Amino acid sequence: MKKQAGLWIDHRKAVIVIVTETREEIKEITSNMEKHIRFTGGSASQDGSTEDVRDRQFGNHLNSFYDAVVAFIRGADTIQIFGPGEAKGELVKRLEQDGVKERILVVETVDKMTDRQISAKVRTQIPH
Repeated sequence: MKKQAGLWIDHRKAVIVIVTETREEIKEITSNMEKHIRFTGGSASQDGSTEDVRDRQFGNHLNSFYDAVVAFIRGADTIQIFGPGEAKGELVKRLEQDGVKERILVVETVDKMTDRQISAKVRTQIPH
């Protein structure tokens, strides 16, 4: 039985749709983080810049978020990735590291989508 995964992702959340011949499952995984703000200039503290500390915290938090997403879609035969910004490319790199890049059917830049729109897009792009 084929298992298709499609997801819409940004740095705040991922909406994942798993479609099989007999059922459809929708799961939302949130990162619980605010938008990453990059600072220019400013002063650095004696033990490193505040920006470096924030970047490290942001990166570590994103890694945990991507780990949860990858764990949920790992068993899929095909993967479709949609989203507005950098998160989809970062997820593709993570999937490359996990050795499942060949299962990615499409990576597409799209703005906000409802769960139903994501579901419909996954179902229409499933190879028959």
